[in-house]
Amino acid sequence: MIRDATEADLPVIVAIYNASIPSRLATADLKPISVESRLAWFKGRSSKRPLWVIEVEGIVAGWLSFQSFYGRPAYHATAEISIYIAPDCHRRGLGRQLLAQAIHQSPNLGLKTLMGWIFAHNQPSLKLFETFSFQVWGHLPQIADLDGVECDLVIMGLRI
Repeated sequence: MIRDATEADLPVIVAIYNASIPSRLATADLKPISVESRLAWFKGRSSKRPLWVIEVEGIVAGWLSFQSFYGRPAYHATAEISIYIAPDCHRRGLGRQLLAQAIHQSPNLGLKTLMGWIFAHNQPSLKLFETFSFQVWGHLPQIADLDGVECDLVIMGLRI
């Protein structure tokens, strides 16, 4: 089940995010974040830039967020999406379900363009986005320093 996140979900949302940090695969954060540090981010959600969770047997197993792109009015119909799945729920198609829902609901959110910013070494995420016809719109070489390893960032985009 995919639903809008509530503030009560924030601790598990942060835990899922923090679980992704050690792999250096999905985020440029290098240290765990706190629930308190994400409270303003959570409260900044709106009906046009929601935060969804996906549940498996009543337990939050992942989430997807929409972020406004670049914060300028001319980009109002563009959003960056982020997807995080709990480690014990990988390879169950949850990311696929969340991304399909995001694409399907984009017109209702006033969105015409979706973007994903994905490390070039994150092959599972790149393949997921490619499955939904996202294309490479940009490649930023050696832009991230992950523990002394310079990593590329790929910008994936889809026009709805």
